[in-house]
Amino acid sequence: MTRIVAFYETIIHKSTQKTKGDIKEMIGIFDSGIGGLTVVKAITERIPGYDIIYFGDTARTPYGNKSPETVIEYAVQNTTFLLNNGAKIIVMACNTASSVAFDIIEKRFEAPVFEVITPAVELALESSRKTAIGVIGTRATVKSGIYEKKIKALNSSARIYSVECPLLVPLVEEGWIDRPETAMIVKKYLHPLKVRQIDTLILGCTHYPLLKHVIQRKIGKRINIIDSSTGVAEKVEKFLKDRPDIDCLLSKNGKSRIFVSDVTDQFAKTARATLKQNVLLEQVKI
Repeated sequence: MTRIVAFYETIIHKSTQKTKGDIKEMIGIFDSGIGGLTVVKAITERIPGYDIIYFGDTARTPYGNKSPETVIEYAVQNTTFLLNNGAKIIVMACNTASSVAFDIIEKRFEAPVFEVITPAVELALESSRKTAIGVIGTRATVKSGIYEKKIKALNSSARIYSVECPLLVPLVEEGWIDRPETAMIVKKYLHPLKVRQIDTLILGCTHYPLLKHVIQRKIGKRINIIDSSTGVAEKVEKFLKDRPDIDCLLSKNGKSRIFVSDVTDQFAKTARATLKQNVLLEQVKI
């Protein structure tokens, strides 16, 4: 049975099956929680009009402190859900999942799959003057070494410095965007990178753009900040221009469906603030 919670503009579904009235032929996007909405925003701004289905795994967030095996399992489940509900291409809007599960997802499923790491790496190398690049991310992303590998593959002389920031995702999920405690934690995390005199900083988690104003203030205005959501939006746009056979399959009614595995007051509030519009959240068990 479906119940509607009007205050949060939320529909809660109790089934993992296809939901009634599904919109078909969509761009599918998933993340561990609310951070992936920054990718939704970037894509809708870059290529407006495309229908989107989003899944935020709020019941199991954060992914950054989970084992690679667990993250892979979640990524497979999330991708399966999106494809079963009309997605024709998949965007892994999660750095942690992209770092450990992309190859498996790409091989297991026939749909085109995009990750957020490669676009960020390419943008960082294009903009870095001294190729002194900092990366902040979850424990799982940093431990995977994926950014170092991809940057070195393109520029062996680049210097990369990575810092684990395990508290930032929970702070964003709690809505502590402008709290002084958050600013203090960001400053502490960024200190090792300031010492290294980086000129470019990759936000290695799609939650972090929601803290971009705090991060920019603490790292310094001269440091170029790379937001992976912008990069992946460019990749999706180029792919659809190059593949009209797939582009023609996608619905372009400007509609979005946002699913979550657990509805929270803060998710609804932050989603509205991020997307600059009222949102209808649909809870589903994966």
